[in-house]
This record gives sequence, structure tokens and C-alpha cells, in this order.
Amino acid sequence: MAGDRSRDSSRAASSERTPLLEAHGGAHENGGPRETAAVQQQGEDERTVIAKEVSFARLAVIMGAAWLGVILGAIDSTIIATLSAPIASEFKSLSLLSWLATAYLISNAACQPISGRLTDIFGRGPGLVFSNVLFAAGNLICGLARDQYAMILGRVIAGIGGGGLMSISTFLGSDLIPLRSRGVAQGIGNVCYGSGAMLGGIFGGLINDHTAMGWRLAFLIQVPPVLISAVAVALLVKVPPKQSDRSLLARIDFVGVFLASSFLVLLLLGLNSGGNQVPWTHPLPLTTIPLSIVTFVSFIWWESRTRQPIIPVKLLLDRTLLAACFCNMLCTMVVLSGLFYVPLYLQVLGDSATGAGLKILPSPVGVSICSVGAGYLMKKTGRYVGLGITSLVILILGVVLFTLQGKDSPLWLTGVAFFFVGGGYGAMLTITLLACIAAVDHSQQAVVTSATYLARSLGGTVGVTIGSAVYQNILKAQLWDKFGGYPGAAEEIQRIRDDLNELKHLPEGWHDGVIDSFMEAFRGVWLTMLAIAIGALICITMMRQHTLHSTLERR
Repeated sequence: MAGDRSRDSSRAASSERTPLLEAHGGAHENGGPRETAAVQQQGEDERTVIAKEVSFARLAVIMGAAWLGVILGAIDSTIIATLSAPIASEFKSLSLLSWLATAYLISNAACQPISGRLTDIFGRGPGLVFSNVLFAAGNLICGLARDQYAMILGRVIAGIGGGGLMSISTFLGSDLIPLRSRGVAQGIGNVCYGSGAMLGGIFGGLINDHTAMGWRLAFLIQVPPVLISAVAVALLVKVPPKQSDRSLLARIDFVGVFLASSFLVLLLLGLNSGGNQVPWTHPLPLTTIPLSIVTFVSFIWWESRTRQPIIPVKLLLDRTLLAACFCNMLCTMVVLSGLFYVPLYLQVLGDSATGAGLKILPSPVGVSICSVGAGYLMKKTGRYVGLGITSLVILILGVVLFTLQGKDSPLWLTGVAFFFVGGGYGAMLTITLLACIAAVDHSQQAVVTSATYLARSLGGTVGVTIGSAVYQNILKAQLWDKFGGYPGAAEEIQRIRDDLNELKHLPEGWHDGVIDSFMEAFRGVWLTMLAIAIGALICITMMRQHTLHSTLERR
């Protein structure tokens, strides 16, 4: 490392006139296998050291260890779907139900945007080890919790660790795999995430129902593999952090970290609580959402002025980056709305919760095929704009199939629709992330990736919130329009909206009208998803084609 620094000291430092989006990375001296790391200039006092190429076997073990963390983090994000009721029952706290999921998701989303910059400073290996340890500690606390407060604390800690596991694995792939081959690796990462997220609820239910320890084992069983992953990462990952003569603490944008985390916590807390845990008129959403807007504006202002921002907002003025981030946000809105409301639609028609969950399993199959397929095609052709448009057309086709659903629709239609939605989404994630990385200099890969994760976090929460608003308003209007003049209508309509079990105990003459009201509400959600998906298609057409280099030095 000292040799790298001495060689760099003779180079001219970048000036304020250095282009924001570099066209290439550092040079390789001999053109053959590298014996030393190449170095790139970054600003006035930071230098990016390009990692040494590793053998395929070593790379497979490194990425395998990282992807194990991705699978576990994804499982943990949805495992609570089937465990929240038995956990809340044991602690005799119904208010715990919503916080078990919210605590994890908010802490998970809050740490992802800042992980890129922090691991630029401290290194990918230490960052991934730290995330593994936090994730293990959080799940250990949950498995041993004796009260609801310890349970929520464990979910928060696990969420912070899980957020790092998700994002840093992508940074690691960017450091070790050339752009031309990175699409395949990113596709495999998407498969790990999609499969884990889809199977989390099923995994939790099986552990709870068929083991003596019940729900506690579902958390404790995750601790050993994630610690093994931490050891493997500590021994194998040797990606050097950015080099600087300044101290580590002096390079951390503490104000940016605080503003980014505060913005996400305030926004997600307000959106998750409003209309769910408390009414929208409650002081909690009325306070947190406006404060989140103020914090976001402050974050943009600060990041545009500070010397070493955690997310260089000026980069987002690039057309490809802006289009990719908006596409990620809009597509995640569509997918999360579908994952939330399609099972509800199936249960309204009489399906069980387990049966509804099984019918969305074609989605990870679509993610697996299309993510890896898109990566392979990009490796072969070096092109991605046309593939991106195709991925959105596939996703839109799936949403169109949703709009054709009704109370008499065949069950296979839901599975086919989810296959297309999952496939289009998985391919889109692979393509847009690669487009963002190709559009910037090697030194900005991690922070740009963090920006796409931020877009996804926002999209997931905003999508479910918009879907809920459309669904609730149409359902309420339809029920009142059909039954408002009936005796006891107000109480019955409220029960219908609050509890699906009420569909089994409807007054005589209500059933068909109630089911029709639900179908209209769901149709409103599907049409909203279709409009958002079309917006995402427009966004992805705005991306520019950049060169996908075949070497880490981008030659």
C-alpha cells in the first residue's frame, strides 16, 4: 500500500475542472495479469485502489459468502409475516404486530444509502463483517427476548445488519467483477434476494409449526450461518479502501449520515404508521412526514456543498443515473403493491393464507430466469438499453394480466401474471444497476449503488401506501354506494373493511355486492400499478448506452 501511495504522490491531483463522470478507470501497466493494484485519483485527497483480480474459485467462495448474507437478510425481512401473531400472543401485546415488521424495514432502509460511502472509507471486508455480526446479534436478541421491547430492539439491530448485507454484497461484486461480466453476478444476487424474500414467510411458518422451540428457533437458526459468513469474509475479502492522507473520521460526512438516516426514518415511520397503526390525522404521521421533507431538502442542500458527500447529488443530474433511480423506485412500487394486494385478493375469493402465498411463488422463478438471462445477454452483447425496455414491457404485461382478474378468473392467471412481473422486475434491477455503474467512474460505484437502494426503499413504502389509499377509498365508496341505505350499514361496512372473516357472516343479500365492491377496489389498485409501470417504461427509455468494459481497469 505504501508503494501505491508513493506512486500516486507524483501524480497531479484532480482539480475542480475534472469531469464529474469519468470515462475510464486507472491504467494497467502491462496488459496482462495484474501483480499490483491500479490506482485512480478521487478528488483532492482520496485515491481509489482497484482490487487485484482473483481466481474464479476464490471469487465464487467470496461471493457465495456474501450472497448467503443476502438470502438470510431477505428471509428476515418477510419471516415476520407468519411469526408476528404467535410472537404477539406470547408477549400479550397486539400493538407489537406492526412494529415487528416496521422496525426491521425502517432500520434496514436507513443504513443502505450510507453504507457505500462508509465502506469506501473503512473497506468492504470490515463493513460486511460488521453487518454479519450485527445481523447475528439482532436475531440472537430476538430468539432470546423475554419482553416486547427486547424483541423490537433485536429487530432494529438485525435490520441495520441486514441492510449492510444487501448493499455491500453488491459493492463487492462491483469491486471484483468487470462490468461486462457483472450482469450475471448481479442476476444471481437478485435470485438470492428474491428467493429469500418469497420464502421467508413459509420458512418462518414451518419452523414455528413443526419445532418444539417454535418461533424463537426461526431467529436463532440464522445465527450460525451468518457468523460462518463473517469468518469467510474476514479471511478472504481483501478489497482495499480508498486511500487518503486525512484521518478516517475526518472523511466521514457525519451531517450527511444524520440527515439521510433521519429522512428515511421519519418518512418510513410516517408512511408505515399512517392509516395502519394510527389514523392519518394522528400527530405521528402529521409530524414525521413534513419533517422528512424538510430533512430531505436539507440533505440535498448539504450534499451539494460538502467536500466528500455520502451520495454525490450532482451525479444524479446525469440522465442515465436519474432515469435508473426513478425506474427502480416506480418498479418497486408496482411489485410491492402486487405482493401485498394479490394475496389479499385471493383470500377475499376464499383462498387460505398459505394457498395465497403459494400462488405468488412463480415470481421468484421469473426473477431467477430473467435476472440471470439479462446478465448473460449483457455479457455477450455489451448492450443494455434495449434489454431494459424489454424488461419493462414484460413487467407491464404481467400487470395487464392483473387487470384481467375477476371473481371468476382461473387461478393460473395469477401465477402467470406474477411470473411476468417478477421476471421483468428482476431483469430491470440487474440492467439499471449495471447502467448506473457504467455511467460513472470506478471510484463512484458504491455511492451510486447506494442511490439505487435508496430509490428502492422509498418505492416499496410509497407503493404500499398509495395502493392502500386507492384500495380503502374505492372499497369504502363502493360499499356505501351499494349498502348505505341498509339498516346497521355503518357498523357492518366497518367490520367488512377491518376483518376478512366477516365475509363468512354477511347479512342475507350482501354477499355478491360485497364481493363486487372488493373486485372494484382491487381493479383500482391494478390500474394504479399499470400507470406506475408505464411511467417506469418512460424512465428506462431515457438511459444512455455506456461501454461495458471487460476488465476491472475498464479497458
